[in-house]
Formats: sequence, structure tokens, C-alpha cells
Amino acid sequence: MPVAVASASPKVSRVQSIDVIRGVVMVLMAIDHVRVYSGLPAGGPTAGIFFTRWVTHFCAPAFVFLAGTSAFFAGRTRTPSELSRLLVVRGAWLAVLELTLIRICWTFNLDYAHYVLLGVIWMLGVCMVLMAPLARLPLRTIATFGLIVILAQNAIGLAGPHIPESAVWTSAFFQVLWFGGVFRFSPEGPAIAVLYSIVPWIGVMASGYAFGAILLREPASRDRACLWIGLSLTSAFLILGSAGAVFGGAANGRPFLFRLLSQQKYPASQLFLMMTLGPTIALMPVAGRLTGAIGRFFSTFGRVPFFYYLLHIPLIHASALVVSLVREGRVDPWLFGNHPMMPPNVPPGYRWSLPLLYLDFAIVIALLYLPCRWYAGVKARRPHGRLQYL
Repeated sequence: MPVAVASASPKVSRVQSIDVIRGVVMVLMAIDHVRVYSGLPAGGPTAGIFFTRWVTHFCAPAFVFLAGTSAFFAGRTRTPSELSRLLVVRGAWLAVLELTLIRICWTFNLDYAHYVLLGVIWMLGVCMVLMAPLARLPLRTIATFGLIVILAQNAIGLAGPHIPESAVWTSAFFQVLWFGGVFRFSPEGPAIAVLYSIVPWIGVMASGYAFGAILLREPASRDRACLWIGLSLTSAFLILGSAGAVFGGAANGRPFLFRLLSQQKYPASQLFLMMTLGPTIALMPVAGRLTGAIGRFFSTFGRVPFFYYLLHIPLIHASALVVSLVREGRVDPWLFGNHPMMPPNVPPGYRWSLPLLYLDFAIVIALLYLPCRWYAGVKARRPHGRLQYL
């Protein structure tokens, strides 16, 4: 999730808003990743657990969208060939790391015979590779492509019922492309868990790329555009989502607010993206004005998103081992399962309380701040070369 292709041109004042927004959602992301090892279910049953999960829904859309925006600004200081090469190399690097180092950090095991994870970093990498040829097209064409992919993504689902069970490779292709889930190429082969499919995220990244042109405007015009786009998306979500919550889900007995906010994330529906990207874009003018201690705190993480990501998963996982040791007098074997998609059932009595989850989260963020601030300084002094890939 947390990847920026390059920093923007120094004369563009929007850098602060992007770094702050990215830093905020990175901090929020850690809440859900602590939740993975807490044993608490995603989204319920209590309001506290529901909103602990819901607030983290903003992370993936913001990261993918702003990765596209960063690619736009990277292209302003590079030739089309240089930008394409950067996107391909960086994207391939991300995909390889997801399949190797990041998978090990999630699981603390080497059980590749049974579990391969295609998570958010893999998806970001593939989308960057796909953006390499897209970035050579006119900006209007890129914007149109992005919006069509997001709005028409359900058309892919029409192919689902027509795929024969024997067509393993075809079925796998559509699962990776849009359906997601778990598949095997053979009964004895590893389970390949697709957490993030390619569609609609390539559309989100392409839209973010085109959005970069808006951020080149004069501050007043830029802020008006961000507010108009963000509030329009949010309003559309509230109208369409409310209609769906009232007429489509009243029978399940959940409160209206829970039904409204429970939008499909895997794959990300149009309403899910409206719900998350709308407020994110609308808040960019506010984020750009956070220049005090709060702004510096979040922008520190936002300047080194991938470095943060590579540190935070093993740190969160290790902190869960410590919590288990303190609570149980041993490290629970459950923590070495195939997280986050295919872990064993949570052992009886293991689940954490919400206060413990948030305490662990706060400690993790505090421990991450100093190394991220150090690396942000190193990267600022050496903005080119191999450091642009971390």
C-alpha cells in the first residue's frame, strides 16, 4: 500500500498535503495490522471493533491513488522512457518483496508449500508495471481509462458463471484480475491467496495519476477542485449508499449506519471507493496547512512509506509474540500461522481486548518514528539512485 514513486518538484506546494495524508493513513493501517494478531474479527460484532476496522478502510485507496499522483510528478522530471523504466523496475521489485520478505514477516514461517500471499504491495507493484505504458498516453485518456475501470468493473463479473471448473488457468486469471480469493493450480500445489486483485486498483492509480494535474494549479484553484471532487464523491456515496442500506440490506437487522458503512472492499466496489477517496481528497487542502508538530509527525511517515511498511509488519508481529508471552507465559503457536488470510482458528481465550490492541498500536508507532525520521533525512540528502526504490 504505501509506495511513492518519487518526490514532486520542489516548487509544487502540494507536497505537504500528500505526505501528511499518506502519513495519516499509514498510521491508521497499523491499527488493522495489530488487529490481525489480536485475534479480533474484522468488522464486528461490537461497535468498537467495527470502527477499529472501518477507519482503516481509507488506507489502500489513498495509497494507490497517491502512488499514481507521485508517478505523475516523477514524470515531470524524467523523459517518458525514464518514467516507464522507473515504474517497471519499482513495480517488479515490490512484487518480488511481497512474495518473499513481506510474506515471511506476516507469518514468521517458510510454509510456501501451502500458502502464497498476493497482498497490497504485490498489487501496487503490478499496477505500477501496468502504468508504465499508460503513462505515455495523453492525460485525458489516462483519466478516462481510470474512471471506466472503476465504474465498469462489475462487467468482469459477468464472465464468472461461464468459466468451466476445469479451466484452472482461466479461473486463476480472473481471480487475480478481479474476483480475488484463494486458488490452487493443482490439488497438491500451494494455496495462492489473492487479497488485492488488479481491478479496480489500476483504475484508482490511473485516476490518481491524472489528479496530479489538478495539484499543479494555483493554491486557491487547487483547493476548490479538491473540495469539489471530494465532497461530490462523498455526497454520491451518502445518497447511493443510503438507498442501498435502506432497500437492500434492512433484512439483516444491523443498524442503518453499519449497513451504510459496510461496503465491499474485496474487490473494492464503486461505493467503497467513493466512501474512502471522497473524504481523502476533500481533506487535502487541510492537510497542506498542517505545518506544525502534527504535520511534521505525519509527514515523517508519509515521506518514507515503503520503508515504514517494511518495518511495521515484523515489528507488529514481534510485539504480538511479546504480548502472548506476557499474557500466557509462552508464545502461542497460532502467531506462526499463515496470516493475514489463512491463519488457523483463534485459540480459545486468546483474543485481546480493544484497550490492549490500541496500547500495542501506540507503542509500535512510537518505536517506528525515530527510524523513519532518520531515513527521511537520508533520502532527502540522496533523492536519486537506489534509495528511490525504498
